[in-house]
Amino acid sequence: MENVVIIGSGPSGLTAAIYTARAALNPVVISGMQPGGQLTTTSVIENWPGFVEGIDGNKLMRDMREQAEKVGARMLNGSVTKVEKSSKGTFIIKRDYEPDIEAKVVIVATGASAITLPLPNKDKLMGYGLSTCAVCDGFFYKNKKVAVVGGGDSAMEEAMYLSKLASEVILIHRSDKFRASKAMQERVIANPKIKIIYNTEIVDTLSDDKGLTGVVAKNKNGTKDNISVDGLFMAIGHHPNTDFVKGLVEMDEKGYILTKNGTYTNIEGIFAAGDVEDKLYRQAITAAGRGCQAALQAEKYIEGFAH
Repeated sequence: MENVVIIGSGPSGLTAAIYTARAALNPVVISGMQPGGQLTTTSVIENWPGFVEGIDGNKLMRDMREQAEKVGARMLNGSVTKVEKSSKGTFIIKRDYEPDIEAKVVIVATGASAITLPLPNKDKLMGYGLSTCAVCDGFFYKNKKVAVVGGGDSAMEEAMYLSKLASEVILIHRSDKFRASKAMQERVIANPKIKIIYNTEIVDTLSDDKGLTGVVAKNKNGTKDNISVDGLFMAIGHHPNTDFVKGLVEMDEKGYILTKNGTYTNIEGIFAAGDVEDKLYRQAITAAGRGCQAALQAEKYIEGFAH
C-alpha cells in the first residue's frame, strides 16, 4: 500500500510531490494525459518568482519533475479513471490499462482545462498569439492590439486587465447580451480602450511565420471580416478535470472540488490542490502554494492514520 498518491503533475502536484517526498512518505505521482499541466502550453512565464528574464513553461515543469524525482517521488504515466474508498478507509485508484493502486492518502491536483474555440491552427498558435490567460501573457502585448472572446465575468476581467497594457482591446461576443454581472459590464462599456463587437463569432485565424496576425470574424448574417490583432485571448471558461472523483467528493455545480481549512475535502484522506478547487486565481504560483498545503496536511493525516 502507498502512503500518498498524487494525481496530476502540474505545479500543485509536483510541489506536493516534493514536500511529501522530503517528509519520507515515498509519494507516487500519476502524471495524467498532459504531463506538466497547462504550463507546458506557455512559451515564456514571466511572473514565476526568481526568474528575471522569465522561464519557458516546459523547462519549468521538467525541472520541477526532476526535483521531485531527486528527493524520492516516483512517477507513473497514464490517467486515473476512478478513485474509490475501501472498507478499510484507504483508497483504490483505478487506472487505464494498469493495475489498481491502494493508498492511505490521495491528493487530487489534476487542474482545469481552459475551454478553447475549435479554430484551425489552434495548437500551432497557442503561445504565439493565442492565449487563455491575460495575467499570464498580457505583458507580451504592451501597446499592441488584442481581441478577447467571451461574454462572462472572466471575459470582462480579461478585457479590463488587458486595457491597462494593450493599445486597443476588441471584445467579441457571439450574442447581443453579456452573461457577466451588470457592474462588470458597465466597467467594460465605459472603458475607452475597449471596443465591443456583438453577435459575432471567431471562425478562423490569420498568421505568419511569427504567429497570429488576425482573426476571421463572422456576424449573425454570415458576413466574414478579417480583423487585424496581435493576440487573441479566449475567455470562455474552464472545465476542472474532476470527473474521476465525481460522486466521491463534494463539488460545486461546475465540477470544482469544494475544500475547507486549506485543502481538506469532505472525505478524510482526500486533499485537493490547485485549479481543481481554485476557480478564482488559477495561477501557477497559487497552485504550487496549494500543493505545499496539501502535502503538509496529508503528512499530518498519515501520522494519525494508524491510531
